[in-house]
Amino acid sequence: MRRLLAAALLACAIAGCARAPATVPGVIRLGEQQEPDSLNLMFGNNSATDEVSALLYSFLLRVDDEGNLIPDLATAVPTRSNGGISRDGKTITLHLRHNARWSDGVPVTAADWLFTLSAVRNQRNNIKSNYGWDGIASANAPDPYTLVIHLKAPSVAAFDVLTMGGTAYPPLPAHLLAKLPDINRAAFNAAPISSGPYVLKAWNHGASLVFAPNPYYWRGAPHNKEIIWKIVPDTNTLFNQLKTHEIDLYPGIDSNSVPRLGELRGIAIQHRLVANWRHLGINMSRPLLSDVRVREALAEGIDWKRINDTIYHGINGLALSDVFPESWAAPKLPAYRYDPAHARALLAQAGWKLGNDGVLHRGAQTMRLTISASISAKSNEQSEVVMQSMLRSLGIDLTIRNYPASLMFAQNGPLYTGKYDLEWSIDTNGPDPDNAGLWNSAYIPPHGANTSWLRDPEVDRLSTAAASTYDMARRKALYQQEEERIRADVPAVFFYWETQYYGRNPDFKGFKPAAFLADTWNAWEWQI
Repeated sequence: MRRLLAAALLACAIAGCARAPATVPGVIRLGEQQEPDSLNLMFGNNSATDEVSALLYSFLLRVDDEGNLIPDLATAVPTRSNGGISRDGKTITLHLRHNARWSDGVPVTAADWLFTLSAVRNQRNNIKSNYGWDGIASANAPDPYTLVIHLKAPSVAAFDVLTMGGTAYPPLPAHLLAKLPDINRAAFNAAPISSGPYVLKAWNHGASLVFAPNPYYWRGAPHNKEIIWKIVPDTNTLFNQLKTHEIDLYPGIDSNSVPRLGELRGIAIQHRLVANWRHLGINMSRPLLSDVRVREALAEGIDWKRINDTIYHGINGLALSDVFPESWAAPKLPAYRYDPAHARALLAQAGWKLGNDGVLHRGAQTMRLTISASISAKSNEQSEVVMQSMLRSLGIDLTIRNYPASLMFAQNGPLYTGKYDLEWSIDTNGPDPDNAGLWNSAYIPPHGANTSWLRDPEVDRLSTAAASTYDMARRKALYQQEEERIRADVPAVFFYWETQYYGRNPDFKGFKPAAFLADTWNAWEWQI
């Protein structure tokens, strides 16, 4: 369940690390491109929701900056040796802290996690996914601070729901929500009380979220007066605000801005490989994309290395799969070759012929596709324009149709409703390589995040088997087979693993960028 990432590469503060003149003692200003689409992780699909959730909530367990599980509400990480995992792997026992309270003063107990489980199972709730939760047979609390979870079978996915981010929903306040028939439109989703280090002070939609210390936080209230999450969609504006010290942190500096880092004065620069993978997602349920030869032609008809070297300045490592390359489970696979001639041959084999309009036709069908990305980064559209040109040379007409991130990844947005052909986005991995929630047909929306609509019995079998054993050698072999099958199906073209750059005010102490899930994982330690 643990994975260690190589130590983060740390660069020195540029130009002598002079003190930032605009430091506001006790106030941390984060420059962020995205706004959360919900403050209830059950309904939020973007990375901003994951990051903000780690500010607002305590989870049973957390993941540190290197991918290790650490206790949060639970007093210890369950293992076989400490009795937290039964010998047959089907029962997990957790002991909770007695001093954890909600920001209204009510104790956080096992009843809150049991309510979360009931909310996941409530068919009225339009949650984003029940992945991992569906492996739980039952759960009970012998006392308010002991939680016993019975699994249908040994399952790493069920274990992962105890952590943070993705489908690891935190305990929710039963005393506020249990009487509601559903929580889809609960006021709590936009104005929650907190069990984490910070409470929401204000949400100025489209502009900022402001957080204040939670006086009841079990580790003790943080020492900062405020954290301000400044929403700045434009990457040039973000970079300039970092340069002028109007923000104290710019995480994930846009690749187009990386060559400009030498312009910064009095800013500390950090960078590290993170578990964010960009890909070209392919909607296999669309008639024009249902033939694997068409999908393979897309993979071979685009020069991915050129896009990475030019638009992304070669700072990211090209990806071969969705398993983190430094993981113990990373598969060995060949890259798709750039071969436009073979791509044309594949399209011809699939019955597509070039018309007088320069576009492929097959009977009454015309090869006209759309590609969608979020509008938060100029590199997205630059990449799409290059892909548009390359595919046009194959006879594929590609229209760019981009969306705000809040809509792109919403439950009613194009990805989760299947109203797209191709999508250009980033997914974020947790420390465990389990990926059934992305590729298993049981998790096609609205049941999960298989937004490629992949239906492959062999992928289903392999992903289920890999998530049903704790034997790492066995899992590694199964992931090798699963990834070979995914590569053959081409539900997506894996593009890069991100090397993320961070610009930080040197007065901002305690920030430790995370390889997995959320840089806010230790926000209680932050100080300025």
